[in-house]
Amino acid sequence: MTSSFASNSTSTVELKPSYNIPIVLVIAAIPLLLVQPWVGLIFTLFGLFLMFQALTLRLQFTATDLDIYRGEKLIRRFPYQEWQNWRIFWNGVPILFYFKEIKSIHFLPILFDSNTLKTCLEQRCPRI
Repeated sequence: MTSSFASNSTSTVELKPSYNIPIVLVIAAIPLLLVQPWVGLIFTLFGLFLMFQALTLRLQFTATDLDIYRGEKLIRRFPYQEWQNWRIFWNGVPILFYFKEIKSIHFLPILFDSNTLKTCLEQRCPRI
């Protein structure tokens, strides 16, 4: 069963990157490095990895798909017609974007503007 597809907009919207999660992880790693060096190192590396992802990945909402680009190269396309559900966890502090397609489930950290993400999702792929 697929979700009802309703595209209210035919323009392509590219989400601006957000560095909130990577910055919080790196800052949280500083005191951890003093108390638990290995845990602090893990937090630091994960924060830097997410920072790299935020710098290099771009999400674009088109009239029919969610496209993910690394630089100018399209690396993945998710047609809305195959989506069954989506959700942004947690409203106050959005950190995780979940969506379910017919054949797979996806979890993405919020490394982009969460307000624009929510607006685009509501316009292009309303929840069931």
